[in-house]
Amino acid sequence: MRGASGGGVEAAVGAEAATGETVEGGMGREENGAARTTGGEGERGEVEGLMPGNAPAEAGDAVGEVVAGIGAGSREKGGKGKRGGGREKGERASEGRGEAGGEGAEERGGGGKRGAGMMVGGHVVEGVSVGGQETCVMVPAMKVAFDIGRCPARAVFQDTVLISHTHIDHVGGLAFHVATRGLFSLAPPTVVVPPSAVEGVTAMIHCFQNLDGASLPLRLIGLQVGEEMRVGKGYFVQPFTTYHVLPSQGYLISSRKHKLLPQYHGLPGAEIKRLKDAGTQIAEEVVVPEVAFTGDTTVEFITDPANAHVLRAKLLIMEVTFIDDSVTIEHARKFGHIHMSELVPLAHMFQNEAILFIHFSARYSRQEILDSIAALPEPLRGKVTPFLQERT
Repeated sequence: MRGASGGGVEAAVGAEAATGETVEGGMGREENGAARTTGGEGERGEVEGLMPGNAPAEAGDAVGEVVAGIGAGSREKGGKGKRGGGREKGERASEGRGEAGGEGAEERGGGGKRGAGMMVGGHVVEGVSVGGQETCVMVPAMKVAFDIGRCPARAVFQDTVLISHTHIDHVGGLAFHVATRGLFSLAPPTVVVPPSAVEGVTAMIHCFQNLDGASLPLRLIGLQVGEEMRVGKGYFVQPFTTYHVLPSQGYLISSRKHKLLPQYHGLPGAEIKRLKDAGTQIAEEVVVPEVAFTGDTTVEFITDPANAHVLRAKLLIMEVTFIDDSVTIEHARKFGHIHMSELVPLAHMFQNEAILFIHFSARYSRQEILDSIAALPEPLRGKVTPFLQERT
């Protein structure tokens, strides 16, 4: 395993121009092109009029693990005071969010408003996820965003972005995320990708730098299964194997706690302190799986023996793109996705306290999704909450 300093394939994305390759197939691979006409209107307006490339030139002064800036000038309008005002707007956007998911909480639905926070599995989760259009799921207490399809406003304040794969609806907002953090004078983000994606993401950032004429500083890490790195305060992340049509991986965030050894249970606190001061080992380190995120995958991630720890995480955030017989299981698997009906024979495998279903196809209404979950067997049904932002 990798040490806590992080690593894998780590890239300092340089200033030299790079040529990116076109990904064949584009956005149509997700769900046979259904219901795509709803995506995109006005999404970027959430960041109060900010546009990519407004990152200040001084952000490019960072060295080492951070991008070297390109372009001599900044197109920033206004000074630091103006940037500070923008940051306040972004922070105010989160005020008053309901931890229980807003108006949909009574239905176990994940919030009726874009970005509204919800408490699930002991963690507040924010974001949006619509199959083929946009996925960005945030755990603010960990300062982490899983994927970044279009960069919702609150995603800007997440220090680490964990990208499961490079389909546009999961990585398309990355340049905007980096640029807007620069505009708000936030530190360059750490972006974790599958190792095979490092070259392509580097090329993408170079392209945006060249087009925009401003620096896009970030720390880009290719982290592979079997490695780990620190995230947030007191957490570490490990990739796990997923099964999609592009190279992909999920992410498991865990904490390490110290648990008193059984033979010392019941002793007075003063006696435990005396033993500890004398050098006696009174506790053992315990790894607690906290939050797992699958990204896009087929059900094979569930049956893979190497992923048993993922099914013990307190909160499992997993894709379920298709839910009824309007789409076959074969179609779901062909495009690297999960069909709800595939979960029925696997229901006994989930040891998670809570499961958040994401990435539903845009073809389904809120009620259709709720009805499909109600048909799941117990105890799985009682663990599941759907992420239902922007559903009617």
